[in-house]
Amino acid sequence: MTMIDRVRAAGVAVLLATGLAAPGLAATGEDYPTNTRVDYVFACMKANGETRDSLDRCSCSIDVIATLLPYERYVTAETFMSMAQMAGERAAPFRSNEQAQAAIDALRRAQAEAEVRCF
Repeated sequence: MTMIDRVRAAGVAVLLATGLAAPGLAATGEDYPTNTRVDYVFACMKANGETRDSLDRCSCSIDVIATLLPYERYVTAETFMSMAQMAGERAAPFRSNEQAQAAIDALRRAQAEAEVRCF
């Protein structure tokens, strides 16, 4: 086995261990901490109007995301997204990293599904 093959194998092992390579294994949604759900709802309401209707829709949205994306993957994607938004060279690895892009794409798919179901 070449060095490149060993690095690829190690990368696959890391993806499997973190759940990034198993998108079909969704969480029950009950593993998201309350403060994470509240932060999401606050930000969502800020973007969609601070009304009772937006509260209901934003709460629905995080519930849908939680059923589609395990909490660890959600945190990983949120971290990659915030790091990629930094200015300058420090953010470049987060913008061009395949693992980061896969995590962000998974979160965006979950958010799109939540939007369809809740908005």
